[in-house]
Amino acid sequence: MTTGKVYLVGAGPGDPDLLTVKALRLIGQAEVVVFDRLVSAEIMELIPHGVTRIYAGKQTAKHELGQDEINELLVSLGKSGRMVVRLKGGDPFVFGRGSEEAEVLSKAGIPFEVVPGISSASGCATYAGIPLTHRGLSQGVRFLPGHCRDGKPLDYDWAKLADADCTLAIYMGLSNLSLIADQLIKAGLSPDMPAAAIQNGTTPRQRRIIGTLSSLDAQAKAAGLKAPTLIIVGRVVSLAGALDWFHHDGIEDQAQQA
Repeated sequence: MTTGKVYLVGAGPGDPDLLTVKALRLIGQAEVVVFDRLVSAEIMELIPHGVTRIYAGKQTAKHELGQDEINELLVSLGKSGRMVVRLKGGDPFVFGRGSEEAEVLSKAGIPFEVVPGISSASGCATYAGIPLTHRGLSQGVRFLPGHCRDGKPLDYDWAKLADADCTLAIYMGLSNLSLIADQLIKAGLSPDMPAAAIQNGTTPRQRRIIGTLSSLDAQAKAAGLKAPTLIIVGRVVSLAGALDWFHHDGIEDQAQQA
């Protein structure tokens, strides 16, 4: 039996120009592409016609594929002898569960490679004019998921997260934005701390909401923001106006002065 190879490829946050040279080459050579819902339509258009595409996300009248099912699928495709690209939004090793898939492939003896991509936090923040770190404003950045897993509540040491000298980049936190803000404020972070919500960052559909920790949830709801939305909390958000370089037709930018 011929064994193929699986490439765990980071597609970046959405703008196809942010793909690495290696990612673009592998997409063009793939025989099978297994893709997530966070891979942008613009990047999907780069997949050659005739290549088998498998959606590892929600399907009409079907439940989302569980991670175990995705793992089994990748092993099966790897054993089929084909060249498989597992295309993942952002970076495979930053909340992409790419390491779990790589571990399963390794145990199954399937050759694989991991191709890093620009993370959603880095790409979306940059396109929103927000540096994740800046001298005098932020000495570091913390990446954390803002959604609950398996129905469990968010369980963070909020006192450690409420650090005015650190930027918080919160993935998938839109639905829990009110809770996150309340907990951070209770832990000592100022209600007036600048904060931003960025929907569909780096794409022509980008929407950017600028506010404060206490106001952002109401602003996001009023604007009707939907996933995927990245939340940024920290003094660096105050630079969004001066560093706003990404302009295109249809962009929505709402700001509230702190």
